[in-house]
Amino acid sequence: MEMTGAQILVEGLRREGVSQIFGYAGATICPIVDELRAAPEIGYTLVRTEQNAGHMASGYARVTGKVGVCLVTSGPRATNLITGIATAYLDSIPMVAITGQVPSHLLGRDIFQEVDITGAVSAFSKHSYLVKDAARLPRILKEAFYIAASGRPGPVLIDIPIDMQEQMADVSFPSEVDIRGYHPSVRGNDKQIAHVVEAISRAKQPVICAGGGVFLADAAAELLSFAERTGIPVVTTMMGLSLLPTDHPLNMGMIGSHGNVCANKALAKSDLLIMIGTRVADRAILSPDEIKRRMPSIHIDVDPAEIGKNIQPELPLVGNAKVILNQLLERDLSVDAKDWVAALRSRREEELSREEPLQSGSVTPRLLMKCLGQRLRPDAAVCTDVGQNQIWACRHLWLGGCRFLTSGGLGTMGYALPAAIGVKTAQPERQTVVICGDGSFQMAMNELAAVRAGGMDLKIVLIQNGVLGLVNQIQSTPPYHGPFGVELDGSPDFAAVAAAYGIPSMYVESDGDVERTLDRFLAAPGAGLLIARVAPTASTND
Repeated sequence: MEMTGAQILVEGLRREGVSQIFGYAGATICPIVDELRAAPEIGYTLVRTEQNAGHMASGYARVTGKVGVCLVTSGPRATNLITGIATAYLDSIPMVAITGQVPSHLLGRDIFQEVDITGAVSAFSKHSYLVKDAARLPRILKEAFYIAASGRPGPVLIDIPIDMQEQMADVSFPSEVDIRGYHPSVRGNDKQIAHVVEAISRAKQPVICAGGGVFLADAAAELLSFAERTGIPVVTTMMGLSLLPTDHPLNMGMIGSHGNVCANKALAKSDLLIMIGTRVADRAILSPDEIKRRMPSIHIDVDPAEIGKNIQPELPLVGNAKVILNQLLERDLSVDAKDWVAALRSRREEELSREEPLQSGSVTPRLLMKCLGQRLRPDAAVCTDVGQNQIWACRHLWLGGCRFLTSGGLGTMGYALPAAIGVKTAQPERQTVVICGDGSFQMAMNELAAVRAGGMDLKIVLIQNGVLGLVNQIQSTPPYHGPFGVELDGSPDFAAVAAAYGIPSMYVESDGDVERTLDRFLAAPGAGLLIARVAPTASTND
């Protein structure tokens, strides 16, 4: 079958089941974009800034379980995409990023809009390809999607010079892929499984620490079954939030420097730590050496490189979390942790039932998050940005089955809005809410154009405190001498900005108005912006 490189690429995308691309066209990607015109089954969303193509593909991938696809042209378009690729890499999101490139015979001559994008992303992509022969594209595409989705997921880059897009080639498309040296483990070692079961049966105060890898393995149901079957309490990392409903009897909250008190107490008092699909990063566990000294641990992860990186476990178990949890559920699991859970649950219920004195003139973030979460549909998706808004949401948002999405590893401001657009593109009927600050919103508010173009009923909760809140909070404590360079002077009238995109706004300025305003906001048809006025001095420690 003779085809151009562009035709080969689009046909390969069809064969991989791609139904949506997020991109920004340009001269060196035009042959591919022209072929997409003849592929109406593949949707295309035009982004307004290239890094947001990566974030949209991320949101799309995280709620569908499919590989997200983004496509941009060469030069600054490709370099702008780097942040989106890095964000996906550190959160293990399956993605294929396609970039246009200058003609192959001119590579290395520093011609107009030439950059070595494969070299630039080498440190934070699972793999990258520079296409030097269009005939190799079918194999490259098959491998790229396989690498992106298998083992520990992540982004793969395909850089295609424009002459390779135009080159004719006689090709066939492979149905399978076999990459020498790349065979990720899936099933846990049976002998290690037996040791894990034995360790769990001996524990009196075990705790499960679940991370984003549980979502990536589509193992949320298995985690819940395992926790309920054994009666072991669960704490989560930030990326594992929403694996269990907030009020589930075994959910003790989020651990870490910005976590819940009950979750951190559970970790401190445990006699066995069972880590599942987590990197054990510094924001989650501040003193890994102390954890190792005080208790034995089990680490279940699909990536052997993560096991022992921060905590050396007594029992490492490499494999897919869904498969391993099912292996454990097949065993005779006997745990007596009722007293342990009861003590934790008492503390957790105190934490959840804490009442705030109402204040006027500004909104208490804890109250706003709790009231918002209680009003969301059980299957809603919540996308938060980075900073105080993220921490308030992580600690206080009531998640009764909702899916929580945020940028964890890289902490990318401006992530929430484009990620939410990716969610709505994949699942238009799903209630989707963005939570962001006035700093992070200004990094992505041009994507309101995509919301309008897509006719999306996306709800955006904007916490307006007039400063870069978390930096302001940090600078207000020793050894620093006070806030500097954090006041958001010159910020626009956000309601006017939203109105320019045809999106109506509401304000909430006092705690007494929170519930009534949220009811109106969430019930209103179409997209909407809720601007919550929060004091600049509000702290994540409150």
